[in-house]
Amino acid sequence: MQRRDHERPGFSLVFWRELAWLRRRPLLLMLTAVIPLGLMLLLTAILSAGLATRLPIAVLDLDGSELSRSVIRAVDATPDTAAVLHVAELSEGRHLIVARKIRGLLMLPRNLERDVFAGRRPEVVFFYNTQTFTVGNLVLRGANAAIPTVAAGIRISLRTAEGQPVEEAQAAITPIPLQTHPLFNSTLNYVHFLLAALLPAVLQTLVVTTMAYAVGLDVETRHRFAVLRRLGGGLVPAMFGKMLPYTILFLSMLGIADAVLFRFLELPLRGDPALLVLAGVLFVLACQFIGALLALLLRQVAVAVSIATLLTAPAFGFMGIGFPRLGMNQFAYSYGELLPGTWYLMARIDQTIRGTPLDLSWKPILVLIGFVIALISVTALRVWKMRGSNEGGAP
Repeated sequence: MQRRDHERPGFSLVFWRELAWLRRRPLLLMLTAVIPLGLMLLLTAILSAGLATRLPIAVLDLDGSELSRSVIRAVDATPDTAAVLHVAELSEGRHLIVARKIRGLLMLPRNLERDVFAGRRPEVVFFYNTQTFTVGNLVLRGANAAIPTVAAGIRISLRTAEGQPVEEAQAAITPIPLQTHPLFNSTLNYVHFLLAALLPAVLQTLVVTTMAYAVGLDVETRHRFAVLRRLGGGLVPAMFGKMLPYTILFLSMLGIADAVLFRFLELPLRGDPALLVLAGVLFVLACQFIGALLALLLRQVAVAVSIATLLTAPAFGFMGIGFPRLGMNQFAYSYGELLPGTWYLMARIDQTIRGTPLDLSWKPILVLIGFVIALISVTALRVWKMRGSNEGGAP
């Protein structure tokens, strides 16, 4: 059997050389396997609980009545909040919120019980930090769920004490009842939307950066580019032989992440699995060709890697998970549209928690196909231009 060093030039020779580089260059191995797996493990460990519950809040009870204690018990009974301590002053509660020792402060005013039963409308105040967007909304939801329930119970008691039947009292309190039915992710499980979005966002940065580095190693100088072309027996087999090992590795990383999400963290798969796989393949290829194109255009490895990181690192903020894309300004909205991860995430959500019908699921897939075709075309033009420049004997 011949050694691979003596094989005829072609796709296979470049493919096996690239696999050998993965063993010889620790940074490549870190970018393609160690870092993705490590980040997946870390993010899964952080968000595996699925839902933040029993977030600590403090209470400033200036009334000390039975009613105020009922309100505290109701707020503490919600799954979102836990009344962990009492404070004596408003400034103390504010300090604890700023120090992040508590997530909210419930203030019950003086004479609360007296004013309620006298028919007045005393105000119960809840303080929380809006800078901690998710946590703040969760504790606010707990307070908003508990306090109106207590208030409704008091109003019903006052009406029944005057001789009104319970059914009529309830109907008078809520003359138009509202039924709320969340269609998707009704439990607000963070695994189902936040973790499932973070993993592709992280992988997008790693794929683009890795390909900018790997391709940059062979195109940083014209001599190395000529060597790559000779090893591949042509530009097309050389580039495909170079990129395929990374395609296989990153698809494997994506597959491992999905296996954990679907099998162990119970992410629903309500759509078409084949469409989800197709979107994943297109996503990885689009990210690869972005990195390869940066390396071909910029030539210097350090510059290509820096620009790749700069372009993809903030991508998660433009994907529409933490903040809806329809509410973004034109720059943010356009930036998100230019990233393959945004469209892959759209396809991913459609085929998992939404269960979008096939006839409505093709837009992100077609956009990803357009990404891949356009990037391959521009990459091919750049490669042929570089080949002509080398053959022309330019220094």
